[in-house]
Amino acid sequence: MKFLNRMKLKIFCILLLAVFLFSCKKEVEIFLTNSLNVERIDEVLILSRNEIASKIKLTEGLLPVFEKEDDIFIPSQVDDLNNDGTWDEVVLVLNFDANETLELKIDFVKSEDYPEFEKRTNLRLGIHQEDGTYKEVDQYLAPGCDDGFKIIAQGESVNWENDKIGFRNYFDCRNVKDLFGKLKPGFIIDKLHTPELGDYHSLSDWGMDVLHCGSSLGSGGIALLRNDSLFRLGSTNVYEYQKILEGPLRSVFELRYEGWKVDDDELEAVERISLYPGKYWFESDVTIIGCLENDQIVTGIVTTHLKNEPFEFDTNDFKCIGTHDVQSLNNDELGMAVLVPSGEAGKIERTTDINFFNLGYQTVVEKSFSNIISETYYIGQECEDRIPAKHYFFSVWGLDKEQWKTEEGFRSYIESEALKLSNSILLYN
Repeated sequence: MKFLNRMKLKIFCILLLAVFLFSCKKEVEIFLTNSLNVERIDEVLILSRNEIASKIKLTEGLLPVFEKEDDIFIPSQVDDLNNDGTWDEVVLVLNFDANETLELKIDFVKSEDYPEFEKRTNLRLGIHQEDGTYKEVDQYLAPGCDDGFKIIAQGESVNWENDKIGFRNYFDCRNVKDLFGKLKPGFIIDKLHTPELGDYHSLSDWGMDVLHCGSSLGSGGIALLRNDSLFRLGSTNVYEYQKILEGPLRSVFELRYEGWKVDDDELEAVERISLYPGKYWFESDVTIIGCLENDQIVTGIVTTHLKNEPFEFDTNDFKCIGTHDVQSLNNDELGMAVLVPSGEAGKIERTTDINFFNLGYQTVVEKSFSNIISETYYIGQECEDRIPAKHYFFSVWGLDKEQWKTEEGFRSYIESEALKLSNSILLYN
């Protein structure tokens, strides 16, 4: 009997100790440090699944969330990039004071219990329907121009926007990028070509289409430079849109091409575009299959109506080219720029302003568009076959913010963003 009592007491003590240790177990914490002596607002931090797994044991079926000491959730988004049913990355958006370190707790919740955060990025390809409406699609092939030019897409384009600015890429053989200037953080691309939005070429309370593109590369269009000749990424045999993901803190899609004729070669290309909140830029990763030694990927800026000289400068780990002038369709200031990693930067040049359409090189008669690139300021980037090349395209509109009315204000913003892109947030635990 005494033996049984002793055994019961021992088991009780073990259970009591286990409960005590469990209750005293410290929650998993991480520390994020801003190493710069500047404030960082809407700072984007992307953590991989492996990075999080190295800090805390993952649980099947649960998703990670991040909290401050006061139990306030940090805006986050869990993304499955390859659509295999398992999340790959978590996107966080945080604010840092200069040199600040934030202490965060990691916890896990079921997918249905994941916190809802303000939606600050938006993505859309709407295809015209027989009843006059537009149906959003996640994948679609653009029509070619061999049998005549057709507009099938809402706003003529694949459209993407955040709370600061909007972009579009014509979903036809022109394949030129264009801009929407925004005066409000609300989303507009779902309303293009509807009575609710009205004529987006005219100034409204939300903003307007601010850019004339012509036969240029517009606002960040892509080309290939080979033997001093430019070949526009357009009029390909295959031009496909594929949504990768759309969320409150990041939206990602791909534009995929086959049958891109460059000299006697047919190339393939993929442009993956990523958009984040609070930024006046988007991120582009361009992968080309079939590029040769000394080929360069080119990104360009339209120079129509430009009176001031374009600029170029080095900033942190990047080479920058840009323009700033009274160039918008509202006759006010527009700034555009490209950041390319310094070690990959190539030729910087300005094309001729010749109107090749008027000379008979007429790709799309309805739009007075020629596939031969003109009125463009561009920068080349090293092209390695099947290796993504990253650049960032910036744009600002003077009517949106006083800072954007001057070249100095625009360049200051570019430099501050380049500094942050060159100095990632530090992660400790």
